[in-house]
Amino acid sequence: MRDVIKTTIDLVSRQSVTPHDEGCQGYMDAILSPLGFTNESMVFEDTTNMWSRKGNTKPVFCFAGHTDVVPTGPATKWKYPPFEPTIDSGFIYGRGTADMKGSLAAMLCATERFVSDYPDHKGSIAYLITSDEEGPFINGTTRVIDTLEARNEKIDYCIVGEPSSTLKTGDTIKNGRRGSLTGDLIVIGIQGHVAYPHLVKNPIHAISPVLTELASTTWDQGNDSFPPTSFQVSNINAGTGAGNVVPGTVEICFNFRFSTEVTDQQLIERVVALLIKHSIEYEIKWTFNGQPFLTPRGTLIDAVVDSIKEVTGIDTELSTAGGTSDGRFIAPTGAQVIELGPENATIHKLNECVSIENIKTLEDVYYATLVRVLA
Repeated sequence: MRDVIKTTIDLVSRQSVTPHDEGCQGYMDAILSPLGFTNESMVFEDTTNMWSRKGNTKPVFCFAGHTDVVPTGPATKWKYPPFEPTIDSGFIYGRGTADMKGSLAAMLCATERFVSDYPDHKGSIAYLITSDEEGPFINGTTRVIDTLEARNEKIDYCIVGEPSSTLKTGDTIKNGRRGSLTGDLIVIGIQGHVAYPHLVKNPIHAISPVLTELASTTWDQGNDSFPPTSFQVSNINAGTGAGNVVPGTVEICFNFRFSTEVTDQQLIERVVALLIKHSIEYEIKWTFNGQPFLTPRGTLIDAVVDSIKEVTGIDTELSTAGGTSDGRFIAPTGAQVIELGPENATIHKLNECVSIENIKTLEDVYYATLVRVLA
């Protein structure tokens, strides 16, 4: 059988910074084809995607993930070169080891084992892989799902390999995610000399009470599955660089991570109402990044929870915390979706690394889940 650590190293060695795949999907294709998978490349604009399927009956069990990684930052500050995966003290170091090439390797090795042990398994196994999850996410999973929906090809169960775990593989799985809404706001004032305040209109002063009110607003109380909706300012930009000039505009980027207790439209309406209340002259662009989704207990969660218990002895925690994932594009089709991957302590950081033990455990959990659902 294929070695999951060598497979991880082979994938991490490819410099697939968003939106580039750098042959990762071709590598996966070469592993899956001999197992009976039909591999379909879907290229949309600058993004390479792969839809791979073995079988033509239901249920369809899908592994979903991404081959792209975030930029490394200063490579000289890494302990080891970020695209030369190195084993040290039980960890593999390299960009993408945790997010999420270790998961891809575990999926591939678990699938190979399962197909060998259960050649007459029921249903179908599929892979939905993209190279733009870390980027603008407009030509990746969402476009593949659109294609599948157009031909009425449905996923029943989906494991997304995002790094969900905290300390040990399986201690946490994500069975949902909050929605995400971004606002890019330009507040318009009148530029001028600071010594003549009667001739200027300072947009920073004008928007400050609005930001205070937005930050202190209780948007909802959350519920049993989701924490309350959160508002955060991520960027503010204003000024000419001179200390004696009132700026003519201030640009503010903010984001809502919202629960199922409120909709994106309700949030937009409440923000606009505040801007009008404070007589703000403004322009705003809204970017809708995804609706909240939740997979309740059922076939998939039960299989994953039981598999984690069998392999690790851990009673896993179900969580909806954290950022968004491509699960938000798959869940609306009716699929049961969860996220299960290795520890997330070093993702997007310098010296990203993953425990060798945890990657091996992840392979075993994926395998055990396949057995429970399709054997």
